[in-house]
Amino acid sequence: MVELYILLIFMILGAIVAIEVKDLLSSVVAVGAVGLGLSIVFLVLKAPDVAITQLVVEILCLIILIRATLKRDLPFSTSGRWVFNTFVTVGFIALFLFAAMKCLKDLPEFGYPAMRVASTYLKEGLSKTGATNLVSSVILDYRAYDTLGEATILFTAVIGVLAVVRRIGRKRVEEKIKEEDE
Repeated sequence: MVELYILLIFMILGAIVAIEVKDLLSSVVAVGAVGLGLSIVFLVLKAPDVAITQLVVEILCLIILIRATLKRDLPFSTSGRWVFNTFVTVGFIALFLFAAMKCLKDLPEFGYPAMRVASTYLKEGLSKTGATNLVSSVILDYRAYDTLGEATILFTAVIGVLAVVRRIGRKRVEEKIKEEDE
């Protein structure tokens, strides 16, 4: 339970940093850190499917926001802070690898289910569902509504991305040539 409080504090601090920081790119990265913290919270709460969905949606949104931000605000190339930015990046990668090493050592060995439900699926899946593919039987029989919800979330995220990225109106031939040169 302590790790949930630590993750909650991390997410609150990330949200405060996203609001208070001056450049847009740092704000976008802070919002991405909050989303990453939320997906880790879902993992701690034993909901890996929701965590994966959150991570996919977060990465898509982060890519779009970074793409939109780089055209407007690029302090990295104009302010000469490349040394500081490099150290922060290396520090973040080291911290991420350290946390991954600590988390991955607690996973069960390959082939041993982490929860009792997984062993029930393995033992009784064929007899209860009649499907020889246990993955399909879990997705379509045991967790059909959950899978439908995840597919709806991913579809909504893709539609949202397309709505943000699209260009309104038709372009003239000169505008297409100028945009391709950039």
